[in-house]
Amino acid sequence: MGNFRVAALVLAAALTGAVLTSCDDGRQTAAKQAAGELAAALSALDVSQAPLKGTEPAAAQEKVESTVKGLGEVKPTVTAGDPKLDGDKADVVLDYSWKLAGQEWSYQTTAQLARDGDRWLTQWKPDLLAPQLGEAEVLTLATTAAPRADILGAGGTALVTARPVLRVGIDKAKVPAEGQADAAAKLAALLKVDPAEYAKQVAAAGEKAFVEAIVLRDEAGRTPTDLEIAAVPGAITVKDTMPLAPTRTFARPVLGTVGPATAEQVQASNGALQAGDTTGVAGLQAQYDSQLRGKDGLAVYAQPADLTPEKLRTTPGARRTLFESAPVSGTPLATTLDLRLQQLAEDTLAGVGPAAAIVALRPSDGAVLAAASGPGSNGYNTAMLGQYAPGSIFKTVDSLALIRQGAAAETRVQCTPTLTVDGRTFSNAPGYPASSLGDVTLRDAYAHSCNTAFIAQRDKVSQAQLESAATSLGVAVDAPRLGAAAFLGSVPADAAGTEHAASMIGQGRILFSPLAAAVMAGSVVKGAPVSAQLVVGGSTPSGSASASTTPAGSSSAPASPAASSAPAGPPVTAAEAAVLQDLMRAVVTSGHAGFLADVPGGPVGAKTGTAEFGTDTPPKTHAWIIGTHGDLAVAVFVEEGGLGATISGPLLDRFLTQAG
Repeated sequence: MGNFRVAALVLAAALTGAVLTSCDDGRQTAAKQAAGELAAALSALDVSQAPLKGTEPAAAQEKVESTVKGLGEVKPTVTAGDPKLDGDKADVVLDYSWKLAGQEWSYQTTAQLARDGDRWLTQWKPDLLAPQLGEAEVLTLATTAAPRADILGAGGTALVTARPVLRVGIDKAKVPAEGQADAAAKLAALLKVDPAEYAKQVAAAGEKAFVEAIVLRDEAGRTPTDLEIAAVPGAITVKDTMPLAPTRTFARPVLGTVGPATAEQVQASNGALQAGDTTGVAGLQAQYDSQLRGKDGLAVYAQPADLTPEKLRTTPGARRTLFESAPVSGTPLATTLDLRLQQLAEDTLAGVGPAAAIVALRPSDGAVLAAASGPGSNGYNTAMLGQYAPGSIFKTVDSLALIRQGAAAETRVQCTPTLTVDGRTFSNAPGYPASSLGDVTLRDAYAHSCNTAFIAQRDKVSQAQLESAATSLGVAVDAPRLGAAAFLGSVPADAAGTEHAASMIGQGRILFSPLAAAVMAGSVVKGAPVSAQLVVGGSTPSGSASASTTPAGSSSAPASPAASSAPAGPPVTAAEAAVLQDLMRAVVTSGHAGFLADVPGGPVGAKTGTAEFGTDTPPKTHAWIIGTHGDLAVAVFVEEGGLGATISGPLLDRFLTQAG
């Protein structure tokens, strides 16, 4: 009897539970669907079609837009929890996540739902959008820029660091409205900026705005002077600091610059950048921007919609802080650039009209000590990205390929005035000494740069063997340690007839950058392939070498793959390098670069190069020279020059003499 009674009670309880569950199922499902629709509407910041109670959807939408306007164009991600039912009412927790300036602001609010027939309505209230948000409050965002980190050179020397500047412009509060256009024109003329554009900016700014025209380095001897600026009505200077190199041109194509983020950069930053932020514009500043920039401080406030800056100054407690994070300084970027040698390279190129470059590296560890592009490069990184026929400096690669076929410095070769291959006649450079024609050693042919002697050896080394020899010397390969965009050369594996003949003198489809030429020379000094390094701890961006573009007006060839598609050749050995060192030394002791014999210190090795390009008659030429001096390898290039020995040679002489 007792067992029967217990079973009856259990059955009754189960039936009661089933009845209750069946009553709740429909409401729970409907409430959950309504909560999901609300979360989707809030994620889109569009409640204009949402089922609301207590206000019209149009009025609620207007409130949403005015409330979040101060956060910019970003939208939140909102998800709804399971509704907690209480009869015909339900509470739903909403989880918000905003991505603001690359940071996440997360919080919860609670929505109150009520059943109205067969649908659920949301009770509209401001704190649906943010915790405890009042009816008259809006959300605003403030960022605090983190101190941008320095770019360092060899020995930890600050190359780019915060340096004093003056922001120059018109303070509209200090000049009558009728005189502002004239003041803008006068200041623009003084600063050499576009008068019409600056006048337009001044006219469009607020009544009491400061309208910046230019930023000047605050240094002795600058122009215009403070007195000249002050003579313009309303013109003022505002002291500030900016991350700057020692001079305006110092390694600029390599280091890059900083400036206001473009619309494209803001869009591509996935919320990390906002309009008006300072960011890297080019070079290492752009490539390593996230490291150098650090993380901005961020604050989100709830404040009265009519709060003015004046009221905020007098009543700091007028706004509430909903979220805050402190700025995190950037991390310095270490490079191998030597301040003195980089400046020396730039000074050496200062008077060169065409595009030009000097690259110096330390063969023992591959450190790039200088990568200077001359004023004729017009801001382009000729030193690292230029793509040019290397001319006779490529005979260093030829010589290694011949050594691997059994040749030696004393091997006899024939240097003739001309040589015809498949109907094309090749000749030596103008002024080639008759005394160096005929049956000569490989050393003499290299020292005097006999084109015909090397072309005559074309049947002893295939194009693939030339490619292999190039990679053995560290060129036409990737540069995984460099840490920056660069072109390390291109040597095709296939070429026949006149094209293979042209390859033997560094023309045809052979392309080098000045950096590649310096790497080749450095590999000869080291007796092993040099792996160049510019950024300490950096890595070369994927595809960067072949993604570089050629500046308009440059005579360099179109972009080509930098790295060989075939496996790299066996590394140059110490024994092979010793022969190449002998050949390079002969260029100074008995060849075209005798002027380098007086460079102080140890013996200098060199190789000159002249490469024809274009369709002019006579053709224009690139002028090259590579030099080695102790643990230093240097390449000098002038885009439109004469002979390498006469144009680039004196530049190398000056650089090596002063490098010490």
